[in-house]
Amino acid sequence: MSAATTRSRTPDRLCAEAVDLAREAAEEAAFPGVVGEHVIAVAEGDRVVTHYFECKEFGYRGWRWAVTVARASRAKFVTLDETVLLPGPDSLLAPEWVPWNERLRPGDMGPGDLLPTEAEDLRLEPGYSGEDTPPPNSVVSEELASRVEAEDAEVVERVDVPLRGSITSVAEELGMRRARVLSRYGLHVAADRWDESFGAKTPMAQAAPATCVSCAFMVPLTGSLSQAFGVCANEFGPADGHVVSLAYGCGGHSEAAVMPAPPRPAPLVLDSAAADPFALRPDPSGGSVPLADATVAEDLGHS
Repeated sequence: MSAATTRSRTPDRLCAEAVDLAREAAEEAAFPGVVGEHVIAVAEGDRVVTHYFECKEFGYRGWRWAVTVARASRAKFVTLDETVLLPGPDSLLAPEWVPWNERLRPGDMGPGDLLPTEAEDLRLEPGYSGEDTPPPNSVVSEELASRVEAEDAEVVERVDVPLRGSITSVAEELGMRRARVLSRYGLHVAADRWDESFGAKTPMAQAAPATCVSCAFMVPLTGSLSQAFGVCANEFGPADGHVVSLAYGCGGHSEAAVMPAPPRPAPLVLDSAAADPFALRPDPSGGSVPLADATVAEDLGHS
């Protein structure tokens, strides 16, 4: 049994000596083998002492089993109060809890995952006008939420016909019946993110022969984003299927594949590969007959 140690007051003698009782309680709460050496006995009050034991369980480095014992006034028997596992001064603790919407990163979503959007998301704004409410079958509609509660989550899909001539009816006729659309802030955030991944400042664009604005594989976008972005359709390019800046570029540029004409070699100053003609005999006309012509003349019998 280790000697009792005081912190703010002298612990009760009988409670401080009840190390075996405290160890049995700690091993009963955990299991034998994970309760280590006795560390310290701390007086919590009059005749109330907490015994601390090392924790040898994996994953709880630096933690301690704390067993509190007490003794009634004038009593000779020590009783057990509680047993708990507490972190020590150098214990291994879990990181501070962070809400899920702050932990989420691009690429974390998988098949079947749902990502709820806040009602006041700065990236979105009403799709029709500031006064229109979402349609009844929208996920942000209060009417749909009340129907879910009333029907025990058995929602019957229902399409409400908007009033003729209303903004909602015109939007639906044009195929633009969406509860919310991207706000200007949402457009800027998306543009900054795309430009960082596939923009003019990337190493690939710096080494490209030309930009995407002149590439045949670039599919233009619509709306205001078409002035700066498009979609790459080159299956061999590094950005195939991604939104790219018009100032981006890569080695798969459509015009870079046009092979230039091979250069024509300069004429030789001294042609040493061709045969040089030499005169075999003087020509009767006054000139000289080359060796080749003289051979042909002899074959024809005109020599």
